[in-house]
Amino acid sequence: MNVIDHVRDMAAAGLHSNVRILSSLLLTMSNNNPELFSPTQKYQLLVYHADAIFHDKEYRNAACKYSMALQQKKVLSKTSKVRTSTGGAASNIQAQSLPSEIEVKYKIAECYTILKLDKDAIAVLDGIPSRQRTPKINMMLANLYRKAGQERSAVTSYKEVLRQCPLALDAIIGLLSLSVKGAEVASMTMDVIQSIPNLDWLSVWVKAYAFIHAGDNQRAINTICSLEKKSLLRDNVDLLVSLADVYFRAGDTKNAILKFEQAQMLDPYLIKGMDVYGYLMAREGHLEDVEVLGGRLFNISDQHAEPWVISGCHSFYSKRYSRALYLGAKAIQLNSNSVQALLLKGAALRNMGRVQEAIIHFREAMRLAPCRLDCYEGTSVIHFSSCARSLFSGVVHLYNCPSTGLIDCYLASNGIREAMGMANNIYKTLGANAQTLTILATVCLEDPVTQEKAKTLLDKALAQRPDYTKAVVKKAELLSREQKYEEGIALLRNALANQSDCVLHRMLGDFLVAVNDYQEAMDQYSIALSLDPNDQKSLEGMQKMEKEESPTDATVELDGDDMEGSGEDGDLEGSDSEAAQWADQEQWFGMQ
Repeated sequence: MNVIDHVRDMAAAGLHSNVRILSSLLLTMSNNNPELFSPTQKYQLLVYHADAIFHDKEYRNAACKYSMALQQKKVLSKTSKVRTSTGGAASNIQAQSLPSEIEVKYKIAECYTILKLDKDAIAVLDGIPSRQRTPKINMMLANLYRKAGQERSAVTSYKEVLRQCPLALDAIIGLLSLSVKGAEVASMTMDVIQSIPNLDWLSVWVKAYAFIHAGDNQRAINTICSLEKKSLLRDNVDLLVSLADVYFRAGDTKNAILKFEQAQMLDPYLIKGMDVYGYLMAREGHLEDVEVLGGRLFNISDQHAEPWVISGCHSFYSKRYSRALYLGAKAIQLNSNSVQALLLKGAALRNMGRVQEAIIHFREAMRLAPCRLDCYEGTSVIHFSSCARSLFSGVVHLYNCPSTGLIDCYLASNGIREAMGMANNIYKTLGANAQTLTILATVCLEDPVTQEKAKTLLDKALAQRPDYTKAVVKKAELLSREQKYEEGIALLRNALANQSDCVLHRMLGDFLVAVNDYQEAMDQYSIALSLDPNDQKSLEGMQKMEKEESPTDATVELDGDDMEGSGEDGDLEGSDSEAAQWADQEQWFGMQ
C-alpha cells in the first residue's frame, strides 16, 4: 500500500482537511522531483486535492485544480496508449480504478455554476459526448439550458434524464414548465407505473403539475386536493406547499395561508415556499409574525433565498425600501431563479422611483414564471396602507397607491400602450378569469376612452367571483369617479357579506361619508382599524369626521395635523439617512 492509497482512503473517509494538507505536500514533492510519482499517481493526487478544496467551498481554486488534473489526464492517456501497445494488462486494471474524467468535468461545471459562470459550465458539459453523460450531468445541463433560455436543448436534456430515470420528478416539472404536454410527459413514466405497485397516483400528480404550469389554477387545485385526500399521500408537505402556492396564484389568500401554515406545522424546518407565505403575511399586515418567521428561517439556514426575502418583505411593508432592496439583492445572489426575490427587488426599485431598473427585474420574474399574475400586476392597491384618498365636500377621491408590477411600471413611465399590450397578452394566454379581466380593466381605467370597457370587464370579473377583492376595489373606484355612491355602498356591502377586509371596510366608510351617513361610516372605520391598527387612512377618515362634527375644535385639530406633518418630515429624513446607509452596503456587495 503506497502513499497515494492512503490519500484515497482518507478522501473516502471524509477526512478532507487531512487530504488537503498531505496532497499539497506530495504535489510539491512531485513538482521538485517529477520522477517521484507516476503520471497516474499525480493525476490521482490532483483530483483528491481538488476535492478537498471543493469541500472547503473555494470553488474558483477547486476549478483550477480540477483543470490541472484534466491536463495531467491527457498526459496519462498518451502514456497509456504506449503501454497498451506493449501489452501492459496491469495498466488497464489501474486505469479503471482512477477517478473518472467525466466526474472531474462535472465537478468543474459545478464550481462554475456556484460562481454564476453558467456559460463556462455549459461549455464544459457540452464537451462530454452524449453517450457518456450520466443522469446528473443531463439534469445540470437541462437546468443551465433553461436558465439561459435555450428551451429546445433543455427539453432534450430533461427527456434524457427521464429515459434513464423515469421517476425523476423534478425533471418532469422541468419539462412541464417548458410547455411540454402533460400527456407526453406521462407517457414517459407509463412503463414504471405499470410495473411497480402503489404508483397509480403518479399520473394524477403529473396532471396536477401540468395544470399548474398551464396556468389553469382551479383544475390544479381540484387535482391536488384529490391527491391530498388519498390516504397514502395525506399530509405530504410538498403537496401542501404546491396547493398553497396555487391558491396564492388563484388569488385565494385565505386558503393559501391556511395550507402554508398546515405544511409548516408538519415540518417546522420547512424552507420551500416560505418566501411566498411571508409575503402574504406581510401583505395582510402581520408584520410581527413576519419578523418572527424570518428570524426562525435564518436560524435554519441563511444560505437560502427565502429568509432574506421574508425579511425584505417586512422592510418593504414597513416602507424601508432601501433595506428591502438590499435584502432582495442578497436573495438573488443566493438564488437567481427566485421569483419572489426578483419581485421584491423590483418592488423596492419601483417605490424608490427607479422604474426602468424595476422593469428589468419584473421581466426576468415573468420569464421564469409566465403564469404568475403577480409578475405582471404586482402588489395591488388593496394591500397598501398608504392609498391616497381625500374627503372634500362629501366627495370621495380614490387614487392608486404605488403598485409593484410590470404593468404598473409601464403606466408609471407613461407606457399605456405597452401596459395595454401586456394586459391583452395575459388575457389571451391565460383566458378570461377574474384575475386577468381585472388586470385588463385596471389598464383600461387609465384611459378615459376605455372607461366603459373597464366597467364591462369588471362586471364580468365579479360575475365569475363576486368576492374577488381586487375587482371590487376597482369597481368601487370607478363608481366613485362617477359619483354613484349608493351603487358603491351596495357593492361593498355585498362583498363584505362573506369576508372581512380592512380596505373594503374603509372604502365603505368613505362612501358612507359621501352620503352623509356619519355614524355608520365611523363604525366602518372602527372595524377597519380593528383589522389593521396601523391603517393610517381609516384613522384620518375618523379624524376628518370629528372635525366636521366639532367645528369649534377645528383650530386644535389643525394644530394636531401640523404636528403630525412635522413627524412625517422627521420620518422622511430618517428614511433618507437609512437609504444612504443601505445604498453604501449595496455598493460594497456590488448589488446595483
